[in-house]
Amino acid sequence: MGSQNPPRNGEGDRAQRGGGGLATQRRPETDSARRLRREMSKPEAMLWQKLRAKRLGHKLRRQHPVGPYVVDFCCLSARLAIEVDGQAHDLAPRADRDAKRIAFLEENGFSVLRFAATDVMNDMNGTLFAIAARLESPLHQPAAGPPPRTGEDL
Repeated sequence: MGSQNPPRNGEGDRAQRGGGGLATQRRPETDSARRLRREMSKPEAMLWQKLRAKRLGHKLRRQHPVGPYVVDFCCLSARLAIEVDGQAHDLAPRADRDAKRIAFLEENGFSVLRFAATDVMNDMNGTLFAIAARLESPLHQPAAGPPPRTGEDL
């Protein structure tokens, strides 16, 4: 019998977690999301410690790709995106990009909650209360499916 070589570079019969595959085969948003998870801002990291492990009764993801964008936090079951914005988001070029991102998310059935980074740092309980309230009483019922996109028939 010939001896078999051990698998190389993640090859083998077990599926890999976290998207796997070669970096050249992944979407650029996936690589960006992974980088952003490693480089979270202090307000994002503080909020994540309170949101992780279904602490609000819902599974939330951090730095999750949605279409061409990466949202800070996301609850897929409630179709909720949560953004923590620093001062740079108030400046004109960034504010325009944020408006396009929010429009895309809303067209695809997500509601968006935005918090200033200073509010997260100074009033964590208020931030968590606002998130929990939106998760418990979403304006759009996800069981009904996403709302129709612009141009689609009802």
